[in-house]
Amino acid sequence: MRTGFYIIINIKTCEGIEPFGTLEIGKDRVFARRLFGLLKGRPVNSDEGVIHLDLMETKDGLPMNLEVLYCTLAELGENMQIITKEVFKCQALQNGRYQ
Repeated sequence: MRTGFYIIINIKTCEGIEPFGTLEIGKDRVFARRLFGLLKGRPVNSDEGVIHLDLMETKDGLPMNLEVLYCTLAELGENMQIITKEVFKCQALQNGRYQ
């Protein structure tokens, strides 16, 4: 059973919700949940927000939405920094660096 986690960045348009970016964050469920918990934003309620972040899991090729946040453009910038830093730290530790 192959599992992977990723974050989809969506923007609300007149046509509906359009994805415009996908960030692979690895295969570790604990790491993915912890990382998503660090992100700035609010849970999606009704029609709020223009930018949505979806935490996704793929199991055997089938995608499953685990959680959704909406955020402002400024928060999206902060979230990109958080994601980059945390993925870098995780990858560096897995490869034996920085020990």
